[in-house]
Amino acid sequence: MEALLRQSRAMCPFLNKTSPATLRSMSTRTNAALPAPGGGAMSNLQLVAKRCPVMSKAMTVQSGRYALACAVGGQRAYHSKAPRANLHTTAPKEARAVEMPSAARREHVPFARQAPAAYSAQQQLHGQQNLAHPPPPPQAARFNYDEFYKNELDKKHKDKSYRYFNNINRLAQDFPRAHMNGENERVDVWCSNDYLGMGRNPQVLKKMHETLDKYGSGAGGTRNISGHNQHAVGLEAACAKLHAKEAALVFSSCYVANDATLATLGSKMPDCVILSDSMNHASMIQGIRHSGAKKIVFKHNDLVDLENKLASLPPNQPKIIAFESVYSMCGSVGPIEEICDLAEKYGAITFLDEVHAVGMYGPNGAGVAEHLDYDVYASGRSPKGTVQDRVDIITGTLGKAYGCVGGYIAGSAAMVDTIRSLAPGFIFTTSLPPATMAGAQTAIEYQMEHRGDRRQQQLHTRAVKAALAARDIPVIPNPSHIVPVLVGNAEVAKRASDLLLEKHAIYVQAINYPTVPVGQERLRITPTPGHDETFQERLVAALESVWSELGIKRTSDWAAEGGFIGVGVKDATAVEPLWSDEQLGLNEAKEEEKIGAAASA
Repeated sequence: MEALLRQSRAMCPFLNKTSPATLRSMSTRTNAALPAPGGGAMSNLQLVAKRCPVMSKAMTVQSGRYALACAVGGQRAYHSKAPRANLHTTAPKEARAVEMPSAARREHVPFARQAPAAYSAQQQLHGQQNLAHPPPPPQAARFNYDEFYKNELDKKHKDKSYRYFNNINRLAQDFPRAHMNGENERVDVWCSNDYLGMGRNPQVLKKMHETLDKYGSGAGGTRNISGHNQHAVGLEAACAKLHAKEAALVFSSCYVANDATLATLGSKMPDCVILSDSMNHASMIQGIRHSGAKKIVFKHNDLVDLENKLASLPPNQPKIIAFESVYSMCGSVGPIEEICDLAEKYGAITFLDEVHAVGMYGPNGAGVAEHLDYDVYASGRSPKGTVQDRVDIITGTLGKAYGCVGGYIAGSAAMVDTIRSLAPGFIFTTSLPPATMAGAQTAIEYQMEHRGDRRQQQLHTRAVKAALAARDIPVIPNPSHIVPVLVGNAEVAKRASDLLLEKHAIYVQAINYPTVPVGQERLRITPTPGHDETFQERLVAALESVWSELGIKRTSDWAAEGGFIGVGVKDATAVEPLWSDEQLGLNEAKEEEKIGAAASA
C-alpha cells in the first residue's frame, strides 16, 4: 500500500501535497446530497476526485459499468446482501448476448483518455465544473504520404533505375514475334523467359482449351477448401517424377515456393542457420528474412568461403544451404555436386533453385543437377547416388521453359508434407486454375519425351555468343543459355534498349539495380528455338549499330581497363558450355560431314 501511495504521489500533485491523515478523514466523511455509484453517499474524497480531469473520467467509466450491470442482472445484484466481490467471482462462464440500454451504451467508455498535457497543474489539482469533459487534444500534423511516394520515385529517376514497361503482346502463332500497342507494330522479342517457346506448343494449348471448357476458368479456392483437384494431383506427380523425388508441391509461383519453404523451415527448425549465396534470387532472400533464422551469406560460388562458414557452426545445429543452379542475370552455374559434398560433411541440407534450368538441361529437362549425370538418366538407370538424388530440396518454375505459370518444390514426402501443413504461403493462397495446371503437366511430359527444343536453343545460344564476340560486343562469359551483354551504366543501358526498340524493332529489356549491382547494368538476351539465323543476323546488326551510335564500351575497352566481371580478362580460361558437343549431337554431325566429303572426293 505504501509503495502504491508513493507512486501515486509522484504522479498526482494533489496526493503529493495532502497528508495520509487528511486523505483518511476525507474518505470517511460523506456528502448525503451526492449519491455514489452503486448506492450510498459520495465521500468528500470522491467529491474532490470528481473535479479532477483524470479521475472524473475513471469515475464515469465506473458509473457506466454500474449501469451495464443493472441492465444485465437487474438492480438486485447490486443491492443484495452478498459481497460485491461476487460480481467478479461468481458470474457464469458462458458467453451471453445482451441488449445494452442506449443510455448505458453512451456512458460505457472502455478506455478513458488521459488529461492533455496542456492543462495546468492548478486545473488538474482543483478542476472546474466545465472541465469535467476536457476539449479534444490539438490535431497532430498528418504524414504526407504523397510526398513520400514522390521522393521515393524521384530517387529511382535520379539514379536512372526507374523501370519502364513496354507493351509487348506475344503472338502464339508467330513467336518470337510480338506486337506493341497496335497489331501492325511488330517486334522481335529477344528477352523472353519462355526459353523453349512452350507458350505456343500445340499439345499444351489443346490440353488447356479442353480443360478450360470442361472445368472453367478458376480453381474456386485454396487447396484445403475447394481448390484441390485431379489437375493438382497430376501436376505434382509429374514434378516429382521429373526430379526423381518422392513428392512435390505446387505453388502460385516459384517466388512464393521459395519464400514459403525457407520461411517455414527456418522458423520451425530450432536455432536454424541458413547459408545463402550472395547472388541468390530475391525470393530466397525474402524467405530467409521471413524465417527469422540466422543468415550467413557466402561469396558467389565460393566453396572455400562456404566451408569456412559451415565449419564455424556446431555440428548438431540445423543448417540449410540455399543456392541456384543457373543464375539468370549473369548465366553462371552453381557447383552443385561440391556443395552437396560440403552439406554432407557438415550436417546441412541443400536447397537448390532450378528455376532457370528446368526444361533446359538434362535428358528429361529436370535441370542442371540431372544434367551432371546425363548418361545415367538418358539410359534409364537408377538415379540413386546421383547429384540430383543428393539434393534435398529442389524448386522449379512452370512459368519459364514450360511456358505456363506457377512454381513447385520437390523432395522427400515428409519434407513436402511439412511445408503443405505449415506454410501460410501455400495454405492461404488460391490454387492455380485447372487449365493452367493441366497445361503445365502436359509441358513437363512433352519435354521429358522431346529433347529437340533445348538442343536447338543451345545451338542458337552458341551462334549468338560467337557472333557478338566477333563484333567485339562484350558478353559476360558463362556456360549456360543466358547471353548477358555488358553496358555498365543504367542510363546508357536504358537508351540502348529504347534505341533497339524504336529504330530496329527489337525488344531487349535493360537490367539495372537492384536486379544487378550498380555499374553492372546490361542487356539480357535469351535465344529460343525460334530465333533462327534470320533473327540472329538482325539482332547482331542492330547491336553493332547501337554500340557505335552510343559509344558503349566494347570488349577491347574493358580489356584495356584490366577486365571487369569476366569481360576482357587477360588469359582467362575459356568457359565450356554445359551442353557438350556430344550431347548436342555435333560430333555425329561432324562425322557425317567427313564421310560425305570423302565420298564426294
